[in-house]
Amino acid sequence: MDWQWWLGALALFLVFEGLTPFIAPQAWKQGIKRITELSDGQVRFVGLCSLLVGLLIFVVVT
Repeated sequence: MDWQWWLGALALFLVFEGLTPFIAPQAWKQGIKRITELSDGQVRFVGLCSLLVGLLIFVVVT
């Protein structure tokens, strides 16, 4: 695997991350505020679920 593939994946990630604050900044702020109100355990659970879904997609695609 070459670096160009990884840089492309990083670029796509940044594009998706930037969409919500660009299109709906108020909704993005409210979402961030709700996340800060969650307990550490809830944030960890969401992070774990996100990690597992990402790994599953990566394994299926590659």
